[in-house]
Amino acid sequence: MPVTIRSPTREELSGLSDLCFRSKAVWRYDAAFMDACRDELTFDQHELQSTSIAVAELGGNAIGVAQVKVVGSEAELLKLFVEPAALRKGIGRTLLNWAIEISSAKGAVRLTIDADPDAVPFYLRMGARRAGEAPSGSIPGRMLPRLIIEL
Repeated sequence: MPVTIRSPTREELSGLSDLCFRSKAVWRYDAAFMDACRDELTFDQHELQSTSIAVAELGGNAIGVAQVKVVGSEAELLKLFVEPAALRKGIGRTLLNWAIEISSAKGAVRLTIDADPDAVPFYLRMGARRAGEAPSGSIPGRMLPRLIIEL
């Protein structure tokens, strides 16, 4: 059964936020860290208009989600999360390819990714390059690897 990529509905945003939380928890962060990340992992209904969001679906179930914001010639990957049970099955690759395609279609020349340190090897395999560090949006004082994919 093939994976399909589609737009989310407003009604499923809460469930997609939960998917992001479950996926982030794979890296075995403690409860305090995960609570600090909750806002950044949560979708807001206004993001349906201000960003592009894709849901990876298999057999009627959402198994992954990605979110991109494009401003001018710059795109930022805000979220890319896969259900823990679906990891290492090409879902992340499919969603990243969607993010690259939508960013290019909207006129971006590069996609910036402020990545979880544990996700860096995936993005490097997908053609990203290191571009320094960026402050975490959730944890004061924490720096994240910044990666770039030229489009």
